[in-house]
Amino acid sequence: MKSVRFRFAGLIAGLAAVSILTGAAAAQSSARAPADANRPVQPSETKNFGDWTVRCYPASSATPCEMIELLVNKKTGRRVLGVLIVYNQTQNQSAIQLSMPLGVMLQSGAVLSSDTYTSGVLRYRLCDIQGCYTFAPLTDDAIKALGRATKAEMRIVSADGKKFNLNFSLNGFTAAHNALVDMTRQKSSGTPAPAAATEPAH
Repeated sequence: MKSVRFRFAGLIAGLAAVSILTGAAAAQSSARAPADANRPVQPSETKNFGDWTVRCYPASSATPCEMIELLVNKKTGRRVLGVLIVYNQTQNQSAIQLSMPLGVMLQSGAVLSSDTYTSGVLRYRLCDIQGCYTFAPLTDDAIKALGRATKAEMRIVSADGKKFNLNFSLNGFTAAHNALVDMTRQKSSGTPAPAAATEPAH
């Protein structure tokens, strides 16, 4: 399935908190040939860590890689929840992008919650035919807390006021984020990352 981050390219262009994400979208855009404008950009490298996948794309960018977990309805094939994280080497910061199903109450936002971490209310920034999207920077403390958690969920409210929890897995989260940082540093610089890059971001 195509990365959901590409949908944010126009929306977040001028927002400082989301500058981490725009480079990734630009990387995919620049890597696409004009004749293939409607074809999803394919990653050049993919690694799996538990329930997470780290993917890198063949373009020069501050955020050439992403770690992602997708929950899909097996009957319909439609995405139920998408959790995507990128790391910006220049800013030394991660950011998270979340894809929720259609039919959510926009003014209520969403909350990411685990047994070790709870975010503030994340406001929706965009909806399309596939869902509604929100994003936020991820602090080092948040990443470490999620790495210690045993379960996580997105708390959302439907348009008719009903509350739902969308559970997702943190199996492999820390290993995936370590690899994300390492691979981003390597792809951004064009040289192998030092051993220290495999440690959690500080």
